[in-house]
Amino acid sequence: MPPNPTSPSSQAENPRPDYTKLVRFLVEPFLESSDSLRIDCEQLNHNQRIWIRLALEGVDQGLVFGRGRRNLQAIQTVLNAAAVAANQSVHLDIYGNHENAPNRDGGEGNKPSSKKRPSRPRPTPSQ
Repeated sequence: MPPNPTSPSSQAENPRPDYTKLVRFLVEPFLESSDSLRIDCEQLNHNQRIWIRLALEGVDQGLVFGRGRRNLQAIQTVLNAAAVAANQSVHLDIYGNHENAPNRDGGEGNKPSSKKRPSRPRPTPSQ
């Protein structure tokens, strides 16, 4: 006879993902050195809200963000899917050394970008 799905012994209360291991699994392939990764996972409101903090160093932060923040968006999508499956909400914060991380324009942090669009002459108003 198959087990009764409503019995307390066989009913699994939404399994909770191990967010620390999941984040490590998702982020480590982007890192030059896995030693630069620090993960802190805090659970709030009776484990309904999860706050994940990542600390990265140097170039690793730019690698995790990816071009146009695509890598970061993919990581957040996977974390959100895991949280929804467990009836939780997740928030991801990333901390790191911003000096060497790439800017949005692709240049190095705290340095002006050498890639500038040439200025065009503006048309003069005709009367």
